[in-house]
Amino acid sequence: MVATELAISALVASHAGVWIADADGRVRGVGRGEAIARAGDSPHLLLNAPVTASRLGLGELSGLDLLELFAFLCPARFCVPTPRGLAAALGLPEPAGDADAAFLQRAAGALLALAARKDWPERHGAWTILQSLARQRWAWAPHLLRLIAKPEKPERHVFQSLPQWEEAAPRPAPRVVTLPAGEVAAQLARLVGAGAEQRDGQRAYAAAVSAAFEPRQRGDGPHMVLAEAGTGIGKTLGYLAPASLWADMAGGAVWVATFTKALQRQLDSETARVWPDATERRAKVVVRKGRENYLCLLNLEDAVQGGFGGRAAVFARLAERWAEYSRDGDMVGGDLPGWLPALFGRMSFAGLTDRRGECIYAACPHYRSCFIERATRASAQADLVIANHALVMINAARGRAEGAGLNRIIFDEGHHLFDAADATFAVALTGREAVELKNWLLGPERAAGRGRRRGLSARLADAISYDDEAARAVERITEAARALPSEAWLQRVAADAGDGALEALFAAVRAQVLARAPPEDADGGYGLETQVAEVLPRLVEAAGDASAALGRMAGPMAQLEARLALLLDDPPDWLDGQGRARVEGARAGLVLRGALLGAWQQLLGRLGGPADADFIDWLELARADGRLLDVGVQRRWLDPMRPFAGAVLGQAHGVVVTSATLRARPDALADDWRDADARTGAAHLPVPPKHFAATSPFDYAAQARVLIVTDVKPRDIAALAHAYRALIEAAGGGTLGLFTAIARLRAVHARLADPLARAGLPLYAQHVDPIDTGTLVDIFRAEPGASLLGTDALRDGVDVPGESLRQVIMEGVPWPRRTVLHAARRLADGGNVFDDRVTMDRLAQAFGRLIRRADDRGHFVLLGPAVPSRLLGAFPAGVPIDRVTLDQAVAMVKAGINASGQPSGDMPSLGRSTSPGAT
Repeated sequence: MVATELAISALVASHAGVWIADADGRVRGVGRGEAIARAGDSPHLLLNAPVTASRLGLGELSGLDLLELFAFLCPARFCVPTPRGLAAALGLPEPAGDADAAFLQRAAGALLALAARKDWPERHGAWTILQSLARQRWAWAPHLLRLIAKPEKPERHVFQSLPQWEEAAPRPAPRVVTLPAGEVAAQLARLVGAGAEQRDGQRAYAAAVSAAFEPRQRGDGPHMVLAEAGTGIGKTLGYLAPASLWADMAGGAVWVATFTKALQRQLDSETARVWPDATERRAKVVVRKGRENYLCLLNLEDAVQGGFGGRAAVFARLAERWAEYSRDGDMVGGDLPGWLPALFGRMSFAGLTDRRGECIYAACPHYRSCFIERATRASAQADLVIANHALVMINAARGRAEGAGLNRIIFDEGHHLFDAADATFAVALTGREAVELKNWLLGPERAAGRGRRRGLSARLADAISYDDEAARAVERITEAARALPSEAWLQRVAADAGDGALEALFAAVRAQVLARAPPEDADGGYGLETQVAEVLPRLVEAAGDASAALGRMAGPMAQLEARLALLLDDPPDWLDGQGRARVEGARAGLVLRGALLGAWQQLLGRLGGPADADFIDWLELARADGRLLDVGVQRRWLDPMRPFAGAVLGQAHGVVVTSATLRARPDALADDWRDADARTGAAHLPVPPKHFAATSPFDYAAQARVLIVTDVKPRDIAALAHAYRALIEAAGGGTLGLFTAIARLRAVHARLADPLARAGLPLYAQHVDPIDTGTLVDIFRAEPGASLLGTDALRDGVDVPGESLRQVIMEGVPWPRRTVLHAARRLADGGNVFDDRVTMDRLAQAFGRLIRRADDRGHFVLLGPAVPSRLLGAFPAGVPIDRVTLDQAVAMVKAGINASGQPSGDMPSLGRSTSPGAT
């Protein structure tokens, strides 16, 4: 690629300082005031405008953002959104640090040179979309219009160029086969590769997992395998070997479910070992997520035809550009750059996805090109479907799994299975949920009278025009649905008022919660909750009225569903394929929402009646930064694995649940699987599961060291900030800092970011930087000198091997938060023992971020003067554990770890060493 410099001033702002490169390339450091004034007078080249604005203390900043240009010219390509990352993506020499503001000019020149090339791979569609971007006054349009010539042939619009899915015959049920042990071993050897090291633990793991693929012998339970495999065993290829072999021999599909999107991406890349040919792999492997993750083509069409304005309209055009080159239309964790929506604001992104209840299925003109429908149909023919825990559970509960159903399932990250089931089988009667129901029934209020209609009456206009009974049912539903919350409902509820039965209910819930909250909490900005006990008469009365209002909807909805069922059983001549699909979609939606109404009515009956021992109920106000976000009544199963076992495990023939931390503690006895059985649903099956455990092949005693710092006061922000700074500087960056509270994370970051940056150690933070979590991890992985602060989302599922992560710091013991839900489960499940189990699992997961491969080394630092010794069993056996002062910890981190596991140099072991498992 020929690179030229662009004669436009460039602006770089970081925690280390601010620099401007003038049009002639001369760079100088400036103050924030001058930078703001210069940027306000004329547009500058920027890299990630929201981040630059935050470094300058501004709410927003306009300019020529190189990331926007990259997204236009290189749609669906990966790029870490930093100068170094952009240099790698463009094949340019790395910039010389933050002060090299002229790099932005060189990068802009390289990108514009790409647009001038005849062999530019993503040329198709660029000229057409650029004309629209020019009308929207996109900053880069004038520069690109000089380079991108009008094509000789008219470019096909994205809605015409996307491939269309075809209907296929239903896949037959999988054949009954038995996997020969030798074939499983041979398949694993092929996947690992001829020159790779053969690992006994991995071979034993693959053999153990193979039991889940044996023919089912009884109808009341699957073959279930609980497989705990320490980090480094190679469990991904270990279960892909028997899974791919069974799929080929049986002609069936294996569903692999993860809890995090990061593992989904990793799994998707690993399948190249099974199916090296890219074309074959696209047919064999499908990545599935919930509908809200995918680009909705009808929403996109609305947006580009005038539904969006301002910056949102620019994002819509860039999304249109991306859609032509995207693998699957996945906007969350797929090939849409995670940093792109953040450049334009969250609402721009949300307006393009399929928000729950909006889809009109076959009535949509883009139905045959729909990314979601294409993925659904591809799943029915695939050998391997990579999904998430929630989607598998929802499909199983609704009986909607594609193909021959959920015959064989592998739950990776199985330690999260309980939490996923807890959320999936929950019931939430909240304002937001009620508004979504109203939107599905009547259509969004703001869309009334304009744009495409989505209400039930409009979607079924043709189907009910010949059926008076169905038409009357729709009229009754429409009238009853007016009791659901309407626009501005939150303001009315916050004023202790309500328009309709449901708003009156939420106002009564709010009043009850505030009446029982401590004064300091009631006036604060955080969420509040209270048990459903001794409910005030006002709430009981409001619950009765709300239940009656829901009942007036439920009756005609059931009647309409029955009429639609008759229509489908004996379809008239005028009901074509699209009409039938539309009716089927409406009927399925009525069944789903009818069940939801029933669950809501049961929950409302609890407000004035006796408790149900199977459930935990509470009232909740969701608040953030002083703003009321939602109000409602929540219900969870005391043991969510009961419905999980019935809905998911009961119908499967084979299930694998695997993780590095399935059992309560790594040093548990080999036969102590009681907790794992309970938290995976196996305890509810009549057939006992098979258990397998393989310890990690890593030499943790030589590779890692746990330091418990005893002289840092908990919750003391100044002390925490001092400790984090000293330890990060001692390690030279490469630190993952974990917090149990967002407020403390922000406070510590505010004290550290500038001094660390001036020392050449960039610091990034979740909940501070306007960057999505996945992109933050990408940046952290790509910059060995950087450090990253975060909360729960970074404690689990983050895979950063090598030099980029060599120290983990936790600001304290991650005890469970005291909530109504936690208190009920704690009471039912051992009290302090329950707390210890949850805490040890969190510690084990956090420690698991540190050592990801055989040559990793590092320190795990826990800031806490009183860490109970009983919790130390969370760490792998043999890891040295020292209780030390901060000064001693800093000295040990500076010394590093040598191959013997001791601090390098002459630094001795300090403090009192405690062996894991000590009491």
